[in-house]
Amino acid sequence: MLSGASIVLAVTVRPRLWFVTVAQIFRLAPSKWWARAPFLPIPSKKYIRFRAQTQYGGHSAPIETKDVLSYLYWLRDFR
Repeated sequence: MLSGASIVLAVTVRPRLWFVTVAQIFRLAPSKWWARAPFLPIPSKKYIRFRAQTQYGGHSAPIETKDVLSYLYWLRDFR
């Protein structure tokens, strides 16, 4: 599935995406994320599976880092 480390690295070297990435992380974080382990504002596994299903036609397909970056660039340009 999704490699969080590869996405973090890809965003880290692209400062233009920092603001939009942080904003999107908090938009997608479940309610009261601070009250449940791992105490991080990350989207739920259910949401990630849903996004993989709608984008790739199945949740077994790996989410590509380039697709996440493309989405973040789109969000940045949309503003």
